[in-house]
Amino acid sequence: MNEAGDVDEMDQVPGSALGAQLAPDVAARLKRDRDGLVCAVVQQYDTREVLMVGWMDHEALRRSLTTGRVTFWSRSRQEYWRKGDTSGHVQLVRAVALDCDGDALLVTVDQIGAACHTGERTCFQAGALAVTGIGAATVSGSAQVDL
Repeated sequence: MNEAGDVDEMDQVPGSALGAQLAPDVAARLKRDRDGLVCAVVQQYDTREVLMVGWMDHEALRRSLTTGRVTFWSRSRQEYWRKGDTSGHVQLVRAVALDCDGDALLVTVDQIGAACHTGERTCFQAGALAVTGIGAATVSGSAQVDL
């Protein structure tokens, strides 16, 4: 069970027992951290709203790609969890993109219900932090960062 109360009936089933492995060309492009994980940024497909961040290993990514439901690796419990199995707050996969360095995934989803374990729509409801180190200029009504 995860922070949001989601449970995956396949929590600790090794990938080989579930069928196909992650495609070798995809696996080769992933740059994992020392624990074998890649950061997964989850975004609502139609509004582009960033919903949450989770962690995936090869098997969690394979499950997400092949089942159409987002699966993460829980770093605290050391097990897989599929978003929404208990809470009903399901993430239906629309697309997955790998960033240019191979060390992050953008998982585009159709979020059903809240994404955050607190019950909020996103995990980024805690408020914006003050930015004081970089000056921003306004050009044609849009913010632009001067580097």
